[in-house]
Amino acid sequence: MGDHALLILLSVASLSLLPGAMPLQPSQAWSLFKLRQLLGDPPVLGTWRNYTDFCYGGDYKTASAFVECYEDSVTQLHIMGEPGARPLPTTFSIDAFFTTLSRLPDLKVLTLTNLGLWGPLPGGKISRLQKLEIVNVSSNYLYGELPRGLSQLGSLQTLVADHNMLGGKLPGWLKDMPLLAVLSLRNNTLQGTLPESLKDMPSLRSLVLASNNLSGNLPELSNLQVIDMANNALGPKFPRLGRKVASVVLAGNKFSDGLPADMLASCYLLERLDVSGNRFVGPFPAALLSLPSMEYLSIAGNRFTGRLSGNASCGENLRFVDLSSNLLTGSLPGCLLAAPGKTVLFSANCLSTGDDSQSQHPSPFCRNQALAVGIVPEQGRKKSGAKAGVVAVIVLVGALVVSAAVVFVVRKARLPKARPARRLVEHASSAYPSNLLADARYISQTVKLGALGIPAYRSFSLVELEAATDNFQVSSLMGQDAHGQMYRGRLSNGTPVTIRSLKVNKSQSFTRHIEMISKLRHRHLVSALGHCFQYNLDDSTVTHLYLVFEYVHNGNLRGRISQGTEGRKLSWGQRISTAIGVAKGIQFLHGGIIPGLFANNLKITNILMDQNQVPKIGSYNIPILSETMKSEMQGGAGSKYPPDRVPNGDKIDMYDFGVILLEVISGRPISSLYEVEMMKEQLQSALTAQGPSKRSNLVDPAVSKACSDDSMRTVMEICLRCLAKEPTQRPSVEDVLWNLQFAAQVQDDSRSSEESPLSPSQPHAQSAHD
Repeated sequence: MGDHALLILLSVASLSLLPGAMPLQPSQAWSLFKLRQLLGDPPVLGTWRNYTDFCYGGDYKTASAFVECYEDSVTQLHIMGEPGARPLPTTFSIDAFFTTLSRLPDLKVLTLTNLGLWGPLPGGKISRLQKLEIVNVSSNYLYGELPRGLSQLGSLQTLVADHNMLGGKLPGWLKDMPLLAVLSLRNNTLQGTLPESLKDMPSLRSLVLASNNLSGNLPELSNLQVIDMANNALGPKFPRLGRKVASVVLAGNKFSDGLPADMLASCYLLERLDVSGNRFVGPFPAALLSLPSMEYLSIAGNRFTGRLSGNASCGENLRFVDLSSNLLTGSLPGCLLAAPGKTVLFSANCLSTGDDSQSQHPSPFCRNQALAVGIVPEQGRKKSGAKAGVVAVIVLVGALVVSAAVVFVVRKARLPKARPARRLVEHASSAYPSNLLADARYISQTVKLGALGIPAYRSFSLVELEAATDNFQVSSLMGQDAHGQMYRGRLSNGTPVTIRSLKVNKSQSFTRHIEMISKLRHRHLVSALGHCFQYNLDDSTVTHLYLVFEYVHNGNLRGRISQGTEGRKLSWGQRISTAIGVAKGIQFLHGGIIPGLFANNLKITNILMDQNQVPKIGSYNIPILSETMKSEMQGGAGSKYPPDRVPNGDKIDMYDFGVILLEVISGRPISSLYEVEMMKEQLQSALTAQGPSKRSNLVDPAVSKACSDDSMRTVMEICLRCLAKEPTQRPSVEDVLWNLQFAAQVQDDSRSSEESPLSPSQPHAQSAHD
């Protein structure tokens, strides 16, 4: 139906309105239907019909889609799709969408969530909606920087754009929005430091920037009542807060030193404080337990010290307390044990609790650990007498882990030598904090590593690793390369692990390397679990570094593609899903950590599959490996650039990913550049062929019959672009992800159409592209 005919129908429909009701302007009704069309007629708008009375007819309204009017004009528009919505097709234009929205000039409240919107927000179009007060565009695929046009929305009070891919720095021009009270950009890809101008926003009350890539110290936040900065790389200084603050979440960052006890003690309205997974040291302010409004308190995974008293008091609203993995001694306050309805976690301290369900370290452990990070009075630092076979030595090594002094335990050499080298084993941290950086993703919700059963990153003692590998027996050896040996082991809690042993250069500094390695944790990576240093007592130098990774034991991707047996081969839909997972892993390596890792030598045999068929990149360009190789090769080939500065490093990874896609498509193992070039020619020929038969013949026969031609074509096209000769012509990983998501969508749509009992059985229709 044409736009003119639609307007005629809308005009006729308006004649049947309730007495006294003003009809919605036909141009605005047309705009609403145009929006539905641009969104691809989603099911959530299935009740919108040509005769719908948007302003005064309630029969079309659902909890997920409705319009509110004032007189004859739309003032509120709410469209909320199903969670996990895929990106809209490549034909979608975000410019056209917001141009149509701008034809609703009285719009004050706008909700567009889980709709698959993609592209950069068009600032010029948005700035036309001068009356906007509340905007929520969460759980879409929006990318690029926040447009300056938002600053022209003088009435805007709330902006929520969680779970997108918005990037760049948080702009300083936000201070030009005088009424902005709520800003939430959770789970995006924002980078850099926060602007000092945030303190010049008197109306701002809630700031949520969790799960981005932000760094540096926070500006003064004394005006804010709600602060959520979890899972970034912020710190080390704790921010200055105001007395009216109600919620502070700073978990998973790089805050250190102590908590400002005096400032927090005056926050009588504080209901929630979460500083878990940081690097705090010093006394725990027990007064936090008695704050009158406190409901949720978590300090887990830090190095807080102090002796708790069983007589300490608690606020009457306190419901959740997590003191786990610190260095607390004394007795747990009775108010935490006696009251029903409270959740209290306190394991991995040195408390006298009488509760065997939450294990504690012996008291000397906390004293030694506190001494190691310099937070015990000097008089407590007394050497104990030497014991046969074991000597405790304290060595201040500023260049090791986070500038901390480290406690070393001397052990006898494992292998006999003419003059056995004495060794020191680091055991300074049983819970090294990790920053759970959010993956910039096309699927709306972040999957937390803890929910996947991946333990927290920590340092291991050599004793633990020896026990895990049966003293590094040959039967545990998985392989060996130029960097060292790889062992399979099992920790005392039953967790299977892979342990890489590296010989290191005496002159190497390890602080930044451990920082980097501790961040290599993602759903689609074989994640790092911890590290262990081995030292020579004579000069306190590091002789070996052990890196501990999760153990993935369900074979590699080639075993499910070109070398898979019947029944084990992945279907076409599963192959696309697997490729999406690998691309997300690459995306994390490039942008989810700072600095990124590039030129990762990606191979299909290094893509491991876990028991749930989740793909994990099993080998990547860890800087310490390249530095070790550079030292051994004295600047030879392959070591000229660090992993984050390889020229066109991201495009090198895209080429390698294209080779993996070739094998995913064809089902044939590819082992040479000649085979790649031959298959590129076949791909080009298949893509220009009339009809789908030539493309189908190129696909693995095990899955070709079930392939949608549109899906097949899309994967082939992005594969060919990845294999472009010129690096600058290869796509970005975000472009690859979008195309693969689209291929998955059209494949699912095709299968749903074929399986529908309402659809007549008919031959597969030829693609419109042909």
